Amino acid sequence: MSDLNEKKLAIIGILKEKSVLKEKVYDNTFESFNVVKEILNNFSKEVNLNLGNIDSRIKMEYTDRSSFDAQLNVAGDILLFSMHSNIFQFDREHPAWKTPYIQKNKFNAYSGIINIYNFLADSFKYSRLDDLGYLIARIFINHEKQYFVEGKRQMGMLFTNYGNEEISKTALQIIISTAIQYTLEFDLLVPPYDTVKIATVGQAEAKIQHSRFITGKRLGFQFNSDDVLINNSH
Repeated sequence: MSDLNEKKLAIIGILKEKSVLKEKVYDNTFESFNVVKEILNNFSKEVNLNLGNIDSRIKMEYTDRSSFDAQLNVAGDILLFSMHSNIFQFDREHPAWKTPYIQKNKFNAYSGIINIYNFLADSFKYSRLDDLGYLIARIFINHEKQYFVEGKRQMGMLFTNYGNEEISKTALQIIISTAIQYTLEFDLLVPPYDTVKIATVGQAEAKIQHSRFITGKRLGFQFNSDDVLINNSH
């Protein structure tokens, strides 16, 4: 068999195996993301109903931004849920490779990703483009609908259950509720004095608050992926 024929067969093999697999991962992730949108919409309505006639500024507001993006305004915060349109494989240093589930089948390491970011609502309201947002969680979903969550506090980085639990509406409800709770407890800190003690005339003309004073909930503090992690039974 010629080298050319061998390459053609290899290409066909990859298309049949890996490419079909990736399409399945995409479908599962996209299906879950639509469930996320449904949960966010219903959750905001339920919370607002229970808040009654309290200050309208703290009411929740759900926005379907696009096929891959959804937004939830929570008082002075914004939670941005974003599904990546591509499929990823974990890098070789990722702890997920140590799980029996992936060691059994390397194709289980291909996942879709749903990211959850936390921004300040004022950052969007006043077009403060240099303000900071934080990735507080990301959900990995594979071709068998197996999942795990990597992120802050209750979110965990729990790999031990990977391969034993399919993503479900109940699981997504818990993840979303935890993300919202974490966001409300994750307060804005005063930036270190030395980072804002000097301003130029141009910055003053453009309004110091909007240009020099880059705002973020942990500005000036190192924010590691495991700084507030605790175990969670789910």
